[in-house]
Amino acid sequence: MKNGIIISFEGPDGAGKTTVLEKVIPVLEEKGYDIVTTREPGGVEIAERIRDVILDVKHVAMDSKTELLLYMAARRQHYVEKVLPALEAGKVVLIDRFIDSSIAYQGAGRGLDKDSIAKLNDFSTDGREPDLTLYFDVESEVGLARIAKNADREVNRLDLEKLDMHKRVRQGYLDLAQSENRIVTIDASREIEQVVADATQVILERLAKN
Repeated sequence: MKNGIIISFEGPDGAGKTTVLEKVIPVLEEKGYDIVTTREPGGVEIAERIRDVILDVKHVAMDSKTELLLYMAARRQHYVEKVLPALEAGKVVLIDRFIDSSIAYQGAGRGLDKDSIAKLNDFSTDGREPDLTLYFDVESEVGLARIAKNADREVNRLDLEKLDMHKRVRQGYLDLAQSENRIVTIDASREIEQVVADATQVILERLAKN
């Protein structure tokens, strides 16, 4: 593979995207793909420290624009330090959340201007978008119920938001999926094995074109 490729995993809280990503990795590696996995916010030390500030449950006073700009700072550092070198080396980069999360959470969820967010996304990644985005869709009530059941999952500040916020986020994702050809929607309300199978098939079909 000459050119690297970005595949992002998106979805509302409790959709199971992180679990799917972890289960897809060995399948792709078995087929000979050189995989780098990472997450946003985070992935590198500076961005992980910003993540701690953003998601700290004590930081309830955080302004929505402050939140957005912290995400962008983390994104920029992560992109130049980890994603870009992997792309230049021709690797497949699997990212747990990327630019669409900002549109869905800070745009649809917080009500910030989506055009401004899109410009900041472009600024932070030098205009680089994912080559493929898997959007794992689940009703907000289902996602939140899954979080409540999962004792091993970290509970962060965004998990504590009211149901209405989570519904706005989901609608933001659905709107994005309608407008962006790179986004493939996967029904994440089904058993995890079915979701993983669908995701794997979509990824392999895209990689075959590269």
